[in-house]
Amino acid sequence: MSDDGHEQNGHERVPSRQRRRFPGISSRAYEHPADRSALVALRRLSGFDTVFKALSGLLPERSLRLLFLSDSVRVSDQQFAHLNDMLRDACYILDLEKVPPMYVTQDPQPNAMCIGLDEPIIVVTTGLVELLDEEEMRAVVGHEVGHALSGHSVYRTILLFLTNLALKVAWIPLGNLAILAIVTALREWFRKSELSADRAGLLVGQDLRASMRGLMKIAGGNHLHEMNVDAFLKQAEEYEAGGDLRDSVLKILNVLPRSHPFTTVRAAELKKWAESRDHQRILDGHYPRRAEDKDTSVGDSFKESAASYADDVKSSKDPLMKLVTDIAGGAGGLGGRVKRGFDGFTSAPPPKGAPPQDTPPQGDEA
Repeated sequence: MSDDGHEQNGHERVPSRQRRRFPGISSRAYEHPADRSALVALRRLSGFDTVFKALSGLLPERSLRLLFLSDSVRVSDQQFAHLNDMLRDACYILDLEKVPPMYVTQDPQPNAMCIGLDEPIIVVTTGLVELLDEEEMRAVVGHEVGHALSGHSVYRTILLFLTNLALKVAWIPLGNLAILAIVTALREWFRKSELSADRAGLLVGQDLRASMRGLMKIAGGNHLHEMNVDAFLKQAEEYEAGGDLRDSVLKILNVLPRSHPFTTVRAAELKKWAESRDHQRILDGHYPRRAEDKDTSVGDSFKESAASYADDVKSSKDPLMKLVTDIAGGAGGLGGRVKRGFDGFTSAPPPKGAPPQDTPPQGDEA
């Protein structure tokens, strides 16, 4: 590394710095409430381990391991040593006892994943390694280690298997519908698990701007000098609040087939969590410990999940979410709000002199 803090290939290098470590941290500390409630319920479900051990015989996990071992590069002290250092550092910070094997596979598409039923393995593509600088990559490695600590790799592997199975049985009407229903539910959970892993990546990297840059590069490529984090976050605000009810429906249809939330949404969600009291408490050393996981209440976790969804709906600027809030609250002038949501279908302007919609009743001010 040169004295100015940069190395070859345009990847920025920064001097080593002391990072906080979180001994014994439970994945519950950073998991999104919807992700956490599903995981707690599955862990406490009687016979869960037996079912998945039986299912593992149907999954091509052993084949996947052999494939990566034979046709990818395993990260070690001798190969991709800088990634190996990041991986060990991430496991040290999150106190993950066993360092999962990590592979670099030739693929120009920037991507990373953590899969496996018995033991997780982490795979990153050459496209991702070449795209991100050191601190951005550190956040990604922490993201994947967060998946491993949460046990997401088990469900990710099952999701991949069921998605492939759905394609194979597409000619069976009822069978295909049943599998697609499960896949859709798993995708909704997995999108929330990605938000959890983004938080884990921030706990490992401990550099919010680097996490933001990484997400921005995944969306727009290696043109950092042409992009701006603040402008990127404004896109998330515009996506959330813009359009009418038709756009709200299209947003839902667009996200349903995805296993990951949209990149701008991930950036906005991570920034929101980074500024929260929950994040600060973790940094201060006040977080749930792994030793307490067995005593976690399933009911409390579901209540937290329900409260999280309710807060999302209540605080959302999306027209459909506002409509849901109005229905739930019995707001007056609901008909006018619905009509305005679909005003794009008609172009006729309101008659001159017509009173404005949703005029509040006259009376004393609160």
